[in-house]
Amino acid sequence: MHPAPSVIIFTTLSGLGFGLFFWLGLGVPDVTGGTAFAFFFIAYSLSCAGLLASTFHLGNKKNAVYALSQWRTSWLSREGIAAIVTLILFALVAVPRIFLGAEMAISGAIGSMLAVVTVFTTSMIYAQLKTIPRWNQPLTPVLFLLHTLGGGALLAGEVKIAGWLLLALTLVLFAAWQVGDKRANARGTTGDATGLVHLGEVRLLESGHTARNYVVDEMVYRVGRKHARKLRWIALVLAGALPAAILLLTPSGHITAFLALALHLFGTIIGRWLFFAEAEHVVGLYHGK
Repeated sequence: MHPAPSVIIFTTLSGLGFGLFFWLGLGVPDVTGGTAFAFFFIAYSLSCAGLLASTFHLGNKKNAVYALSQWRTSWLSREGIAAIVTLILFALVAVPRIFLGAEMAISGAIGSMLAVVTVFTTSMIYAQLKTIPRWNQPLTPVLFLLHTLGGGALLAGEVKIAGWLLLALTLVLFAAWQVGDKRANARGTTGDATGLVHLGEVRLLESGHTARNYVVDEMVYRVGRKHARKLRWIALVLAGALPAAILLLTPSGHITAFLALALHLFGTIIGRWLFFAEAEHVVGLYHGK
């Protein structure tokens, strides 16, 4: 697929924001007053900026409200509802903590669970798509959740926990690519797609269109294998391995935490671009891909 910048921004920023919400709901870090305001402000800024970015690729922005009405069948609707409920609940957690110094342990824990549910619903938008075999695997939700919890722990100042989570992210990211490659290679041929495989090899005689169109531009985008391999290693090192090494093997400090966060964010953006760019839609089989 052709990666839309808005979707990359959405999944990256909102994941970090809801990850920070998760730790704040558990009382990590244990702060009140102005410090608590700063942490909640960061969480809200990242979450809301990501959610707003998700509407940029809509042809008609007014239709965004209708996405909330299909919650029975749509993971996109469930994501929108979960995000709104989570943001409202954390407002009820943040205000008492900031102005009254109240712990809000129960509502905070519920908010943390909802933050995880929100990110899970986001991941399921992609994981449930059988038309994109690379995404349609159990490791896709795990990948999103580890990005969220690891990045959130970094923002919350839990550097050692973040280090272990980012190490786990490195392993899962590598495994997800291996499983994704196998699933993508097993998606079939043009003969399977057309149902004519019993007649022999099926080849595209001529394109079904005379000009570029949305399907080809968005769904049949291909990234070079050589470039994809390089980007995978860069994403693996920057998003997970190197930040984990910095956090686990060096003394804790603001400088090392900031460096690890910067590397993780940059690597996540590269990995998320690759996540979409490598997604081979089965419709490509009808276009000789």
